[in-house]
Amino acid sequence: MSQKYPDLIPENERVGQPKQLFWIWFSLNIGIMGLVYGGIIVSYGLNFIQSVVAAFLGAASFALIGYLSLPGKLGQAPTFVLSRAPFGTKGNLIPAVLAWICLIGWLSVGNVPTGIFSINAIVTALGLEVTTTTQIIGLIGLAIAIMALSLVNQETLVKAQTIFTYIFGALTVVVLVILVPQTDWSALVNMPNGDWIGGVLPAISIIIAGSALSWAMCASDYSCYQSPESSNKAIFWTTTFASASPLFVIMFLGILMNATNPELVNSADPIAALALQMPKWMVIPYFITALGGIIPPAVISLRSGRNALEATNIKLSDRTSIIFHGAIMVLLPTYVLFINGDFLGSFQMFLGVVGIGLAAWTAVFVADYIILRKKQGYDPDIISGDKNIAVNKGNVIIWFVSVIVGLLFTSNPIFPAIFAKGIFEGNSLGVLLTFAVGLVLSWIYSSAQLKKQTEVAK
Repeated sequence: MSQKYPDLIPENERVGQPKQLFWIWFSLNIGIMGLVYGGIIVSYGLNFIQSVVAAFLGAASFALIGYLSLPGKLGQAPTFVLSRAPFGTKGNLIPAVLAWICLIGWLSVGNVPTGIFSINAIVTALGLEVTTTTQIIGLIGLAIAIMALSLVNQETLVKAQTIFTYIFGALTVVVLVILVPQTDWSALVNMPNGDWIGGVLPAISIIIAGSALSWAMCASDYSCYQSPESSNKAIFWTTTFASASPLFVIMFLGILMNATNPELVNSADPIAALALQMPKWMVIPYFITALGGIIPPAVISLRSGRNALEATNIKLSDRTSIIFHGAIMVLLPTYVLFINGDFLGSFQMFLGVVGIGLAAWTAVFVADYIILRKKQGYDPDIISGDKNIAVNKGNVIIWFVSVIVGLLFTSNPIFPAIFAKGIFEGNSLGVLLTFAVGLVLSWIYSSAQLKKQTEVAK
């Protein structure tokens, strides 16, 4: 099969079990970014209870990833190979390039700056001064480490990530044990209420955009190696729990730290500010471990981004990929850290704009799977053979319509957001609206396709 359908996973490699998915998704979601998300949630003016609710519901959105893992097992191919079914070979160019932008952008606007902030915390804990020079050296060193590890085989990378996961997880528990008894819970619980519609919903939307939607493009990349005998329920629940539980715990810690010290929300360096609330003896090991834990997911983002490009037949040699992506990893963080200076603002803007495109793609992919592929399966001739449709005009049009709707309701530098007012002002609630519009339209379109195919078969 691998010769006739080169994009499908050979049968002899499909031996995975659901428990193997647990450690992949658990390790990808227990990291220092959860502390940043906790700060973002509190920045919406929510009280402690509202913040925890937003964190829980945001983390629970990983049920989407659990569900989107099922197409991988069914179609025995990575996500953006399967995406050729609803979009067509050339139509798939749009979401695949968007996925590359998201993965590399996430790496450059989220992971790398957070890594630099972790380095700053370590430098400060050592009694040294954080300067532009030390940050640039750290930035270049981090970029080199990520690019070098991108050449390591997947098994070695996963083992390294698992080690950092255990250590970071254990230290996080220690921080919680220390911080919880010191917290003034009476003052925390009695914080002024925020707006449930204008605050809680936007906070949930930004977490969904940064977590579930950002990982949706990779959901089937791991499950495609699952054995055909693996239980769909086991795949769904394992992936969902492994993804949501560590993220919620880390976000809870971030909420606790930010809610007890509101000044952290507006800090230009939120990680260094968080370090001030930790015992001094823990800062260095905690952030060294956090830094080590940032690198493997960054490498995976880099590899998945390259895979997304290859799904569009854009091939890069190892050397070209390292030079090209290495330059991006230095230039974008340089802008965010030293020119713009607003890390949280830049990060939220990136998640909001890119999240709109991903939400539209996810909606189409989900509707196509539920209505058509779940019943018919993924025809290997369509996704990896000679029956490829160049462009599925219906779903491509739905994607564009959904994106335009999202941009109209979300402040962005690309499109005049004439409806970004009221509850949509200054947040990413338009991401959820984009998904809803895309899901409804694609559901109708896919149902019409199914009806037409049924009539032809008769």
